[in-house]
Amino acid sequence: MIPLKKTYVLKLYVAGNTPNSIRALKTLNTILEEEFKGVYALKVIDVLKNPQLAEEDKILATPTLAKILPPPVRKIIGDLSDRERVLIGLDLLYEELREDEVGIDKEVL
Repeated sequence: MIPLKKTYVLKLYVAGNTPNSIRALKTLNTILEEEFKGVYALKVIDVLKNPQLAEEDKILATPTLAKILPPPVRKIIGDLSDRERVLIGLDLLYEELREDEVGIDKEVL
């Protein structure tokens, strides 16, 4: 039986095309492509166009990245330039994904 990889559901809240918003999106895309190849869903929400979504999710500043799934929900505010802070702050267990890629059988260990 092939173990299922976790799928990460993320929302990035930005305010238009500000330099911080663009930097956050670019940095996040790089992290996701390098660490989470195909096991994530990302929704970018512009709070200027959809302020009700920001209000519903209690977003007070932008850019804000929210990890929705797997639980618990985690949020990090800023341009996401500190890669390690993003991975640790959102509890994104990228080592677990790497173990799956190399074929380590966790049940044997």
